[in-house]
Amino acid sequence: MSTDLETSRRFAKPKERRDFLGLAAVWSAAVTVAWGLIGALRLPYPWALPESSPRVKLGPLSDFSNGDTIPIPEQRLWIRHDQGGLFAISAVCTHLGCIVSAVPEGYFCPCHGSRFDRQGEVISGPAPRALRYLQLSVSPDGQLLVNQDQEVDPSVRLQA
Repeated sequence: MSTDLETSRRFAKPKERRDFLGLAAVWSAAVTVAWGLIGALRLPYPWALPESSPRVKLGPLSDFSNGDTIPIPEQRLWIRHDQGGLFAISAVCTHLGCIVSAVPEGYFCPCHGSRFDRQGEVISGPAPRALRYLQLSVSPDGQLLVNQDQEVDPSVRLQA
């Protein structure tokens, strides 16, 4: 015959430290696996923090009127000059957002091997499209200004 004393909480077996530690280990492992899974799922997408302003002054326009290719590494772009005028090519690969390097025949992505010609067109993949051309303008104080959020047609040139 069972009494109320046997089923009372007061006389129940207390939780042991071993139970608490086992539960803490299970939860720690679950959180670690979930966090790793989130990171693995995000891996295929480029991650970049937004710039404070997409419009950046690069310097006096006279500094860019001569020369073939002028690298601007802190802004991840190149300023090029041809018979039509000045234009800006982004140094961010269109595959996964790596920074491409200038080579004699054009541009090369060291991460995954994409190659681009001097105009930024894809020579060999895996990049799905050409490098982006960015909008150039001249600020009121005579400085060259690039808008990194504004992509333009590759035929657009700034007359210097």
